[in-house]
Amino acid sequence: MTSYDNDSAAQALLSLPVILLSLVIGILTIIALWKVFTKAGERGWASIVPFYNAYVEFRIAGFNPWLFLLLLVPVVNVVLWILVAFRIGTAFGKSAVWSIFLMIIFPTIGMLILGFGSAAYDRSRIA
Repeated sequence: MTSYDNDSAAQALLSLPVILLSLVIGILTIIALWKVFTKAGERGWASIVPFYNAYVEFRIAGFNPWLFLLLLVPVVNVVLWILVAFRIGTAFGKSAVWSIFLMIIFPTIGMLILGFGSAAYDRSRIA
């Protein structure tokens, strides 16, 4: 066995925790989105379909759902996701500070709180 093989094995072993953590966060995000979508009157399974889940999030945020195509444009995508996260937080009755902190900086935690918390979705808050 060469030292190259030993280095590859060590790198694979070191990357395992990162892979497992990413998998856990991904699963938690799907669960959280499922609950948020259900609370907002959408189909929960939409959280597991790529691109369609972004379409549904834009609809929940009160935007034209086809605006999600702008996520393909660099820089515009960051600004747009901030607006979507802020408006979803507002639709669930959360403050601007809450939305910035938990929907933008820690989105999985924010979605879990919205999905499993007592906050109710009300589209009139964003209209």
